[in-house]
Amino acid sequence: VQLQASGGGLVQAGGSLRLSCTTSGRTVTNYGMAWFRQAPGKEREFVAALRQSGGNTYYADSVKGRFTISRDNAKNTVYLQMNSLKPEDTAVYYCTAGRPILSALRTAQAYSHWGQGTQVTVSS
Repeated sequence: VQLQASGGGLVQAGGSLRLSCTTSGRTVTNYGMAWFRQAPGKEREFVAALRQSGGNTYYADSVKGRFTISRDNAKNTVYLQMNSLKPEDTAVYYCTAGRPILSALRTAQAYSHWGQGTQVTVSS
């Protein structure tokens, strides 16, 4: 399983970015997908998840209503649409694939495959 994240960059507060995670094979349909982020000096934290079956989505409280996770099965790609960005959203964003149980889907250790990160910087 290979994951490649892209789409990061520098944006002003209030702006938008869309991150993409292109995957190998049928990863997006065979695994649950998620985005995590890590700011300097902080632990990696959960951002959003998309369940393998049913397609239910889950979000961290800090991004709920602003971020949207989605997938395009035909393109084997997962997206993270980020709107109304804030300086505190600045971090390296990672996409990941795994088969976590529901109670663990916000836990990084529950995911088995990780892509390289993409930097998101939000200026005030």
